[in-house]
Amino acid sequence: MTEHAVSFICQGEQLLGILHCPEQPASDLGVVIVVGGPQYRAGSHRQFVHLARALADGGFPALRFDCRGMGDSSGSPRSFEQLDDDIRAAVAELQARVPTVQRVVLWGLCDGASAALLYMNARRDPAVHGLALANPWVRTEATLARTQLRHYYWRRLLQGEFWRQRLTGKGWGPAWRGFIETVRSRRELAPAARAHFSIRMAHGWMSFGGDILLVLSGDDMTASEFVEATRASTEWRGALTRTNVKRFDLRGADHTFSRADWRDAVGAATVAWLRQIAAPSARRLLAGG
Repeated sequence: MTEHAVSFICQGEQLLGILHCPEQPASDLGVVIVVGGPQYRAGSHRQFVHLARALADGGFPALRFDCRGMGDSSGSPRSFEQLDDDIRAAVAELQARVPTVQRVVLWGLCDGASAALLYMNARRDPAVHGLALANPWVRTEATLARTQLRHYYWRRLLQGEFWRQRLTGKGWGPAWRGFIETVRSRRELAPAARAHFSIRMAHGWMSFGGDILLVLSGDDMTASEFVEATRASTEWRGALTRTNVKRFDLRGADHTFSRADWRDAVGAATVAWLRQIAAPSARRLLAGG
C-alpha cells in the first residue's frame, strides 16, 4: 500500500487529500471518505486514517480529503448541506488518479453520511455505485423527542435509582417538566420536520439504485434517531427493508467507534461488503477484461 498527498480544485479553491492505494486493486471499486462537520480528513481519534488504511489493505483505493474551509484546504467553511461540489471534485480526483476505479463508493459518518445522501439526491452521480453510511444525522427537535421517549424515558422507568430518588421526594418536578416538554416537542414539531433536510436525504436513499451499507452504533442517540425516523416518517418508510441495503449493528459502540475493536470491526465490515458487491468486476479485472 502507498499513501501520498494530492491536491485538486473545487470552485476555484484548492482541496488537499490523502490517497491510499493498494499494490494490487481488488476490483474497479474505490472509496471517497466524506468528512462532515467541523473536522478535517483524519477524523476523531484518527478514525478515517485507520479506515482508509484498512480499505487499501483490503484492495480498495481510498481518498480522504478536507472540504473547502477545513483542515489544509482553502476557502470558507460550509455546512454538510453545502458539500455537493466538494464531493464531486473528490470523486473525479480519485478516478483520475487511479484509472482502475470505474465505480465509486461514498463512505460517511454522521453528517458526512447525510452529505453523501444529499449529494446523491441533488446530483444522481452515475460514478457512485455504493454508499456506506454510519450513524446518519437526521436530527430535528421532533425526532430527538421521539427518540428520548423511546430510548431514554422508558429505560429510566426500569432503573432502581430513578425510583429511589422519587420515593425520597427528589426530582419529581424536573423529571415531569422534561417529560412534558419532550411530548410537546414530538407533537408540535412533526409538521415542521417535513421541510427538513432529512427529507432530501430520504429521497436520495430511496432513489438510489446501488448498494447501501448502513452501520449503526448500539449506544448512540444519533443512530437511534435515524432508526426512529425510518419508523415515523412517511418519506423514510421501508428504507431499511430495501433489497439493496445491508445493515451492520455494532453492539455497545459509541458514535465515533472510539475503541480500537469497534474501529477495526467497522473497517472489516466495510471491506467484506465491498468484496461482496465487487465480486463480478473483480473477476473481470483478474481476467484482464
